[in-house]
Amino acid sequence: MASWQPLYIQDRTKKAARRIWDNGNKMRITLDLPEDIAAHLAGQGADLARAALEVFAIEEYRAGRLSAAQLRRLLAFETRMQVDGFLKAHGVELEYSLEDLERDRATHRRLGQ
Repeated sequence: MASWQPLYIQDRTKKAARRIWDNGNKMRITLDLPEDIAAHLAGQGADLARAALEVFAIEEYRAGRLSAAQLRRLLAFETRMQVDGFLKAHGVELEYSLEDLERDRATHRRLGQ
């Protein structure tokens, strides 16, 4: 498993370094924001790169194009509990199918004996 290393890149709007995560295989996506909007958001303490990544990740998860495991990797969370907390904080329902429920019930019955 690859280890995640922080990279620092120059943010032209804030003239400050911001952190992104890299495991060696990545795609860089660039957003062009009007300077006044970027300055306003950055002035309020927003980490624009992280905020954009989180919104993208949430929407892809909601659309079913990202699994919870992929979401965890994308956002560099160490545990599934962090993913669950992140989704809950953003009002996103967890993927929990009838099959998941039946599997959990079977496990509960097996362990309960």
